[in-house]
Amino acid sequence: MKKTKVINSDLSRVIANMGHFDKLAIGDAGTPVPKGTEKIDLAVTKGIPSFMDVLDNVLEELEIQRIFLASEIKTENPAMLAKIKKRLPDTPIEFITHEELKESLKDCKAFVRTGEMTPFANILLESNVVF
Repeated sequence: MKKTKVINSDLSRVIANMGHFDKLAIGDAGTPVPKGTEKIDLAVTKGIPSFMDVLDNVLEELEIQRIFLASEIKTENPAMLAKIKKRLPDTPIEFITHEELKESLKDCKAFVRTGEMTPFANILLESNVVF
């Protein structure tokens, strides 16, 4: 059995296949996932697992260089924005509209659905190299 933090087999596979500049999305339970984008559904019930639980887990194994957030998070979910900034204090953030974020899901290696039930709890993680 795998010993590292990410034990979900689909999520582990996607992270292992990430290259420089590839994107992985994590989002709330209501995010529409475009056809053609792999959906890794971790949602069990309302709030389980939370967005931050999944983000923290993924960040244990994925090296990132930049994140993308919906600009609407600033006014519609500032508490979540504060948590993201606290977890990734030195990571550049690019704010885009929620519509642009949903459109960008087409270019992601996968979308990870959480049980999060708060608005605009979505993030695109752009991978970096480890050297």
